[in-house]
Amino acid sequence: MTTFDDREKAFENMFAHDQEMQFRIQARRNRLLGEWAAAKMGLTPEETDAYAKAVVQADFEEAGDEDVIRKLMGDMTQAGIDIDEAGVRAALDEQQVIARRMFIEAQ
Repeated sequence: MTTFDDREKAFENMFAHDQEMQFRIQARRNRLLGEWAAAKMGLTPEETDAYAKAVVQADFEEAGDEDVIRKLMGDMTQAGIDIDEAGVRAALDEQQVIARRMFIEAQ
């Protein structure tokens, strides 16, 4: 029975590790996305840092990416940036690839 218990524990550990990696990649993606949007809005370096943190925090409002997209769309529209949801989603996908690559290279 210990072999089964050991395998079960190993799978649980692997699952927890994978979930943590996904969380870190998503947080990095959101930070990069915030920096991208801040550059579009012409924010200062200090404002960019604060805005990127706000985008990361926005992701905790609900499951999925809709909360982040809603925040970016609202902020960019308010700043007078002409962008549609498809543009934000494309940037989100690009930043996802970059964040994943950064995370893999760091290991």
